[in-house]
Amino acid sequence: MRISLMTTCLVDVMAPDVARSTVLLLERLGHEVVFDPRQTCCGQMHTNTGYYTEAAPVVRSFVDTFEPQLDEVDAIVMPSGSCAGCVRDQHAKVAAHEGDARLGERAARVAAKTYELSELLVDVLGVTDVGAYFPHRVTYHPTCHSMRMLKVGPRPLRLLRAVEDIEVVNLPQSDTCCGFGGTFSVKNDATSDAMVTDKAANVVRSGAEYVVAGDASCLMNIGGKLHRTGAQPRVIHLAQILASTREDPFVPADTILGRAES
Repeated sequence: MRISLMTTCLVDVMAPDVARSTVLLLERLGHEVVFDPRQTCCGQMHTNTGYYTEAAPVVRSFVDTFEPQLDEVDAIVMPSGSCAGCVRDQHAKVAAHEGDARLGERAARVAAKTYELSELLVDVLGVTDVGAYFPHRVTYHPTCHSMRMLKVGPRPLRLLRAVEDIEVVNLPQSDTCCGFGGTFSVKNDATSDAMVTDKAANVVRSGAEYVVAGDASCLMNIGGKLHRTGAQPRVIHLAQILASTREDPFVPADTILGRAES
């Protein structure tokens, strides 16, 4: 298959190894990955805050970038449940809010081919065992948008449990929010901090070496709290685990989501 990668702006700036790992994984599975450098933001920061008019130019830019690819690629993948949720749910709402029926039609076409990584692997590519190797104890945090908006359900866990030598342990109160929520963590910082404090404590309670999720933003939030409290668990994106093999194992770097340079 020919797959277009939408890295997301946060991954591009703060966690580029997540994008690299996504490409490594998909190419190892025999698929061609293309990247359009014109891509910017999906507009999630605006839509989550209710700024639909301000989001409209961002949504138009996103559609202008990815709609021309639709006849040339089989799917668009985003290593982010929240950004994929924005494309699949909120772009249509922005178009309706602006009374732009044409934008709504175009956005719907793009959304129909857009998938979060675990959805692409399980539903489109039909794989759960991707040949990964990760000899560590991990716990999985289901991010809010992936769980409630995309309804990815057990797909990430099915992928994780197929990884060689991994141990997946339960995360207490796994379905609670980590407190990030984009601008929520800025506008409601005290509440956000209380939420991530509870989440980090549950990660520690799980006994895991790593907490894994499909959103770099949530991992940054959880990882920041773990680091500030001196807790041992580290954060890792689903793509990084799935890209790790015996021949090319994941090696944590000093950055929250980085792969150590050789």
